[in-house]
Amino acid sequence: MAPSAVNNLSHPCISEKKSGWMKWLSRIFRSGPNRGGGGSGSDSGSSSGGRLPQQLIGDQENIFWRAPARSTDDPSRAHKEKEELDHTIALSLAEDLKKRNRYRRRTENDEAISRELQDKMNLSPYPSVAPPQFHPGNYRYCSGCNRAIGYGNYLGCMGTYFHPGCFCCRSCGCPITEHEFSLSGKHPYHKSCFKEPTHPRCEVCHQFIPTNRVGLIEYRCHPFWSQKYCPSHEHDNTARCCSCERLESWNARYISLGDGRSLCLECMESAIMDTGDCQPLYHSIRDYYEGMNMRIDQQIPMLLVERQALNEAIVGEKHGFHHMPETRGLCLSEEQTVTSILKRPKIGGHRLVGMRTQPQKLIRRCDVTAILVLYGLPRLLTGSILAHELMHGWLRLKGYRNLNPEVEEGICQVLSYMWLESEVMPGFRSGPSTSAASSSSSSSSSKKGGRSFAEKKLGEFFMHQIANDASTSYGDGFRTANAAVNKYGLRRTLDHIHMTGSFPV
Repeated sequence: MAPSAVNNLSHPCISEKKSGWMKWLSRIFRSGPNRGGGGSGSDSGSSSGGRLPQQLIGDQENIFWRAPARSTDDPSRAHKEKEELDHTIALSLAEDLKKRNRYRRRTENDEAISRELQDKMNLSPYPSVAPPQFHPGNYRYCSGCNRAIGYGNYLGCMGTYFHPGCFCCRSCGCPITEHEFSLSGKHPYHKSCFKEPTHPRCEVCHQFIPTNRVGLIEYRCHPFWSQKYCPSHEHDNTARCCSCERLESWNARYISLGDGRSLCLECMESAIMDTGDCQPLYHSIRDYYEGMNMRIDQQIPMLLVERQALNEAIVGEKHGFHHMPETRGLCLSEEQTVTSILKRPKIGGHRLVGMRTQPQKLIRRCDVTAILVLYGLPRLLTGSILAHELMHGWLRLKGYRNLNPEVEEGICQVLSYMWLESEVMPGFRSGPSTSAASSSSSSSSSKKGGRSFAEKKLGEFFMHQIANDASTSYGDGFRTANAAVNKYGLRRTLDHIHMTGSFPV
């Protein structure tokens, strides 16, 4: 039992006291004869029933044996030993109290830490209420900064979420605070910022094209020229070029031809205005036919006329098929009196002035009386009309009778297209039937110094018009005839038409 008491007194400052305490205990456990008595001490002990009674003092950590009574002859030694025992007991009690205080402080600190963690996690102190669950996957994330939005304010648009300050205009980078904004692809813009780089401007009035009732930008666009304009300009009497079909811009006025038609400045550069100016072009196209072994022996008169004169001639013609609503040429078979343009008019302001006309009686000397073409059209468009009408004359002079309108107009459109092709893209078509015509056309172009870019573009547009015509006779007829010519050649196609009245399949 003694080692247990020693281990509890582990403080280094009482090492000497432990030593004295152990000495005192060793003296207690000595036998009777060795404790200062004689051999008679053992006998007296046995006579009284054995050893002296031992008494237990203190708690389980401090166990002591009461010392036997001292003789009165050594009072100082007994007193000293009593003081050492009292001091040892006091040290043991002090150490036990210190342990208890240390355990109490540890318990109080643990409770404080627990309360702090509970406050941070916002958990309810009542065990009957379940704490809220944390689900990171359900959090909203801002598409602007890619951070969690949490429980703050947010904007929901375009199928995603934004912090209010992260929903910014792609153009200026500032937040969009208005109730309305514009989209280009997946990027938002202020309505004002969106207009400048992306909102189309009308090429007629040069203003931003307005939105329709549902907020969409609606505009018209020419299929060839890609001219964008407001839909309202189709109904506000805006002039349209009778040649290239482009609308008049507010920055560039068109020339009025005086018969309800207007001409843009590009088309005006190569426009043919009177019959005398058209004669060289007419003869070059006759040469083109001759180069394809399609010589026209009769001298067919050719006249440039006004719109009204052409319409009157159409009424006087007993048969024939005409491209409505605008007819630009006519191959006459009846005798008529037609007013032709004798003198080229001059440009005065934005209109033509000083035009001189002359009535001319046409006498029928063959199956073809004359070829009439509208004045004021560009050279390439005038030539394509002449090529078309000359084909009508060639068919009649060669005995092609009672042809279906789709067959006759279709093959005439093929000749018009082929002539334009030889002018715009010389040498494009290969083959013996067009080689001579291509060389003749090339020589004619070289004399005039070649085609300008604007004139070539006009020629491509006229070819586009022929190829995409929506009418049955002119459009479908051309596409069927052109397929036959590309497959069998022009000569074999014409022979098949002469024998059967239809195109070869």
